[in-house]
Amino acid sequence: MDKLRIVGGNRLSGEVSISGAKNAALPILCAALLTPDPIVLRNVPALNDIHTTLKVLGQLGVKVQWLEPGVVQLQANEISSYEAPYELVKTMRASILVLGPLLARFGQARVSLPGGCAIGQRPVDQHIKGLAALGADIRVEHGFVVAKAKKLQGASIRTDMVTVGGTEQFLMSAVLANGTTVLENAAREPEVVDLAELLISMGASISGHGTDRIVINGVGQLHGTDYTVVPDRIEAGTFLCAVAAAGGEITLRNAAPDTMGAILDKLTEAGLQLETGSDWIRASMHGRPRAVGIKTFEHPGFPTDMQAQIMALDSIANGTSFIVENIFENRYMHVPELIRMGADIELDGHTAVVNGVQQLFGAKVMATDLRASASLVIAALAATGETIIDRIYHLDRGYERMEVKLKALGAQIERLRG
Repeated sequence: MDKLRIVGGNRLSGEVSISGAKNAALPILCAALLTPDPIVLRNVPALNDIHTTLKVLGQLGVKVQWLEPGVVQLQANEISSYEAPYELVKTMRASILVLGPLLARFGQARVSLPGGCAIGQRPVDQHIKGLAALGADIRVEHGFVVAKAKKLQGASIRTDMVTVGGTEQFLMSAVLANGTTVLENAAREPEVVDLAELLISMGASISGHGTDRIVINGVGQLHGTDYTVVPDRIEAGTFLCAVAAAGGEITLRNAAPDTMGAILDKLTEAGLQLETGSDWIRASMHGRPRAVGIKTFEHPGFPTDMQAQIMALDSIANGTSFIVENIFENRYMHVPELIRMGADIELDGHTAVVNGVQQLFGAKVMATDLRASASLVIAALAATGETIIDRIYHLDRGYERMEVKLKALGAQIERLRG
């Protein structure tokens, strides 16, 4: 099992190119099921979750071809199966997103209940509720979601909570349905907007994406397209936290600062000096960061996927911060590992009280989920001495060649092959 070895204390300097957003690419890949025409997707990151999704699609009969690094062509003109098996779905939750497209185009689907990071309860009941509203006969049998429908019908869907995956599922299901579908309490995340734009480029009729009310007018069929995935705001935010913790000056290329408002606001509050353009961010840090409190919320609030990284930064900040996790109930598993490195953190339910310390110290730590892994990397870059991070397969699910990019910025980091 691979590990990362990091010797902290080096300031970061140089340029790094941000990859395409994993959380946008995953549903966009699934949307290829909605047409028999070829789909060309650009800026697709080479991540474990991406490769797993492509395996799921390949199992269904989708032709998958990498045209060049970052560019993949998909064609679903000869679908041979409507089942996504447990063996492929168990490692990642996003696999559930093949359910809607299969149902919309072929009238049937059998998809294993998904896995993914163990950060809390993420039930699929909202997906089932929404698809049933669209006219699907849907039930859970022996660990599978089994759905059938002669033809989905437009409906009004209001979820009990804001759900990114649910909104994406309903978008892909409703584009081929008869009539109009209205999604109330819809997720507003940039990744949802990116999926809607992809579907529009395929011929879908969608309005209101980016707001909490999305209207989809069903069309008879969709066609192929050539589409570029939005840059990853979480990867960009992670690198900004890294330079804020370690010090230095870096430039992010192929970034999307207009999707990062809450992140950039908090990092500015922490003392990071920022300049932005349409597709770049320049960041410099001199001195110790200031403590910043955050409360995670759905977009446009502060993203839960950046909570752990901010906590690592707050661990060495001047002052005390309060972090409140409102999205997932089990997303503080990085806290004991940060404490092993000398952080002063107390937990009280959904709130973490972080008392900044002057210095963290290298230690042997273990990654427990994707974003927890990133927080440990940030802490290690700022720490004195050597840190060994175990179980970094979590990191590889969401960050493309992170150690290579950090090394190019001057970090002393290497992958130890296990």
